[in-house]
Amino acid sequence: QAFRKFLPMFDRVLVERLAAETVSKGGIMLPEKSQGKVLQATVVAVGPGSVNKSGQLQPVGVKVGEKVLLPEYGGTKVTLDDKDYFLFRDGDILGKYVD
Repeated sequence: QAFRKFLPMFDRVLVERLAAETVSKGGIMLPEKSQGKVLQATVVAVGPGSVNKSGQLQPVGVKVGEKVLLPEYGGTKVTLDDKDYFLFRDGDILGKYVD
């Protein structure tokens, strides 16, 4: 796996966005311009966390494999083995989905 070659630093989280819907609920093919931006992603790697003012390590709030909700804008695009991933700070992630 490509993301095994990349380890995020500090409180960074590497995510893979879920694929955009290409067919509407009624079965109509959607052109690329009308597809909405996907705000859901799967966490593929996390950093060790950040150090707080007292010098203690504060761990990241998400784990590998969890599905998260991302902000509409932001993140840094990272390409590993011709696949796009995005790097976000732990504090930028809006929430996580529970089963």
